[in-house]
Amino acid sequence: MSKPKLLLADLVSGVHHVPSNYIRPISDRPNLNDVEISDGSIPLIDLQGLHGPHRVDVIKQIGLACQQDGFFQVKNHGISESLVNNMLRIAGEFFRLPESERLKIYSDDPLKTTRLSTSFNIRTEKVSNWRDFLRLHCYPLEDFVNEWPTSPPSFKKDAAEYCSNARALALRLLEAISESLGLERNYINKQLGRHGQHMAINYYPPCPEPDLTYGLPGHTDVNLITILLQDNVPGLQVLRNGKWMAIDPIPNTFIVNIGDQMQVLSNNRYKSVIHRAVVNCNRQRISIPTFYCPSPEAVIGPAPLLVDNDHPAVYRNFTYQEYFEKFWNRGLATQSCLDVFLNSSH
Repeated sequence: MSKPKLLLADLVSGVHHVPSNYIRPISDRPNLNDVEISDGSIPLIDLQGLHGPHRVDVIKQIGLACQQDGFFQVKNHGISESLVNNMLRIAGEFFRLPESERLKIYSDDPLKTTRLSTSFNIRTEKVSNWRDFLRLHCYPLEDFVNEWPTSPPSFKKDAAEYCSNARALALRLLEAISESLGLERNYINKQLGRHGQHMAINYYPPCPEPDLTYGLPGHTDVNLITILLQDNVPGLQVLRNGKWMAIDPIPNTFIVNIGDQMQVLSNNRYKSVIHRAVVNCNRQRISIPTFYCPSPEAVIGPAPLLVDNDHPAVYRNFTYQEYFEKFWNRGLATQSCLDVFLNSSH
């Protein structure tokens, strides 16, 4: 095991200035005064309607949100409040464990299926990000759950239940998105090989100088669809029409966003949108994204039904593993990896 230079959780107490390796160049700082507050313009979609006579309306709303925003919020999603609260509780408890306990699963190797690390990719990046994270592979559950932390005591049980529920929600959303594109309900599902699901538990400690650094800089998500659970501390910002917009948490909702693979499958109809996480000086923040993705060997490309003379295939076919490796090695410096996979005619 390689010991980290530092875990943020153990650095921050008593620190009054951001260490130099976290300070962004002036041209690449959050400019927090320029951020707009979301006025409810990120769509909030009630998923209850998926199970009745309003299904067609809800699918239209989802399609419109994927096309125009790349981000939407969902309520009546079928995941109980107690399960959500348990997940947030064990996440907080994990990051309060003694350093020696947490470091048992520290690794900066991205191929490890369960690992605690800091920043994003400390092997390649020049400037660090103000976050620690626990990364878990979670599908199929039985393949990975034995590697997960044994502290806090209910971690495996609560996280496994949460992961199963998040997967069920992802599959319902993928069916709706498939239909919204005019494809068969199970088209996207069938493109994913054996399917993959990962979860990150992000811990953003209070930061003495939040305008000098990021929790995570602007990026698109490499996967297919992300379902974000967050506590009540704001931090997520989305780039819309060239302006950063803060999305404040709404209790009992999830934020859903389209990833790069969905942009490819939809032949650019749906957009994988740049977003970032900022930090603040008063409160820690916990966010728990579930990343639903193809399995490594799955071949991804534009859906043939969405390709015609007026809409030629924008991307070439590739395996998800090829895409993920390119993304990981580039890091978050370039915001998106999609340009590498454009069809040669583009």
